[in-house]
Amino acid sequence: MSTTHRILVMAHAHPDFSLGGGEIAAYNLFKAYRELPEVEDAWYLGRADRGRGATGAISLRRPNEYLWEQAVHDWFNMKPVHKESVTTWFADLIRALRPSVVHTHHYAHLGLDYLRVIKQVDPDIRIVMTLHEYMAICNNNGQMIKTGSFKLCSRESLDECRQCFPEKTAEDFWLRKHRYQQYFALVDQFVSPSEFLRQRYIDWGIAPEKIVVIENGQSDEAPLPPRPLRDGETRNRFGFFGQINPFKGLDVLLEALHLMKKKERKQIVLEVHGANLEHQPEAYREKIMKLREPLIKEGVVRWVGPYQPHELRRRMAGVDWVVVPSIWWENSPMVIQEAFTCGRPLLVSDIGGMAEKVGDGVDGIHVPAGNSLVWVDKIKMSAQISTWNKMHARLAKPLSYSGCAAAHAKYCLTRS
Repeated sequence: MSTTHRILVMAHAHPDFSLGGGEIAAYNLFKAYRELPEVEDAWYLGRADRGRGATGAISLRRPNEYLWEQAVHDWFNMKPVHKESVTTWFADLIRALRPSVVHTHHYAHLGLDYLRVIKQVDPDIRIVMTLHEYMAICNNNGQMIKTGSFKLCSRESLDECRQCFPEKTAEDFWLRKHRYQQYFALVDQFVSPSEFLRQRYIDWGIAPEKIVVIENGQSDEAPLPPRPLRDGETRNRFGFFGQINPFKGLDVLLEALHLMKKKERKQIVLEVHGANLEHQPEAYREKIMKLREPLIKEGVVRWVGPYQPHELRRRMAGVDWVVVPSIWWENSPMVIQEAFTCGRPLLVSDIGGMAEKVGDGVDGIHVPAGNSLVWVDKIKMSAQISTWNKMHARLAKPLSYSGCAAAHAKYCLTRS
């Protein structure tokens, strides 16, 4: 007996309004679901800020795509601003679409309450949730980094969490965890893009059999050709892509360039294809600007700026290496899979999903997180043509959009 699915994909943003990795992964999966023969229909519901506050309104963006003007007012307990819209307009949307599966990619900006409403409308609707970070585990924006020190945190505990947020009691954190677990109990299947993230949530309380690892899909395109080299040139061009914030480690990279001898530094080019520096804390903005200005004058740093998804391949064509110097436990940075798709090896911090996704000495190089001195040595080593050739030859094609959707259909959409 064949089974067809009607799938509503939900995320904390729509890519028309926000270009973070989670919402892009969700949107690409939505489009890939629609191509599966076992999927009768699929829709996308993304939270959006349209400049008029959390009205709770749900509107049609384009065929099969909806926007929800929602927000969260209590981030500690993940409670929505417009609670009434969850039990009215959102519930009405579920009744109208009649999904057999709701695949949600987040609860940030949405709150947790919508999970219960789905089951109240129809207990037979299967809820699949992809976990993109550690927000349920860590109140520090899901970073699992100690507040004030940027020290990595390996686990949640009532006492340690209270030390990061002394205005809260241990009882507050106990209630927070049990609120999350109460709502997570409504989820039929969890998905993690990395084994590292999966293990963190198992330690936190999700049963191992309820969480499967499926990597985010990528476009099924051929790798880019290697960057053409002029006579005497090395593989000396490095590219930073993505958000610029205190957790992404761009300052570590710039400090490494300053630590090099000027003669060595002049042999390196770092292209920064980054966004949102203007939205960061003032102290961090000033630090980055102070570090970058002399390097820009020397021609060592080229500040290219933000990009749209369709521009990524053209920009990666001009670099030899992609660098991911994050100082927090990244889950599965989209840029790693994008680099593999484009045929570019990587230098990455040796923690979390970065260390899992990139093989040290295989298709990239690991660097101790936050250690600018070691970044100096690794950058100089990787600029050698022989090093690049060895890593480039071992690059493997990542999971495609269609392959990602097929894996979800196999492991997540149907009850076992």
